[in-house]
Amino acid sequence: MEIVLDVYKRPFDSRYPVVCMDESPKQLIAETKTPVQATPGHPAKHDYEYKRCGVCNIFMACEPLAGKRFVIITERKTKNDWARFVEEISVAYGGAEKITLVMDNLNTHTAGALYETFNPEKAKQNESSRNFYTSTKSCRIPGYGMR
Repeated sequence: MEIVLDVYKRPFDSRYPVVCMDESPKQLIAETKTPVQATPGHPAKHDYEYKRCGVCNIFMACEPLAGKRFVIITERKTKNDWARFVEEISVAYGGAEKITLVMDNLNTHTAGALYETFNPEKAKQNESSRNFYTSTKSCRIPGYGMR
């Protein structure tokens, strides 16, 4: 965990951006009844009943020191989806010499996922163009990343 905290202390350098990434599954719902609009003296009324419309996964990456963020929504959360998101980050930081990617410690966040998704040359390019740092499951900063 101390290594990750040391990474966060680095000064801003556009050639070596520090990018944090995470993902979160979300349930998609729709209302089943039309809400009643507010009228003078009466509040708006919404029914709590909803229709389940499946799930999606939200990938987000941010570079706090530059004020940048990227969001991509996928139908699921697989190794291939993660690898494609890492590729999107590479494209966004095309001018960087090396990207430091800070993420949680999931079984989908591996260099092997890059090789499963892309041809070996492209996977190696993606792997060598960044440093990977992961937080451990047991070390959480109170108030950050808690679910």
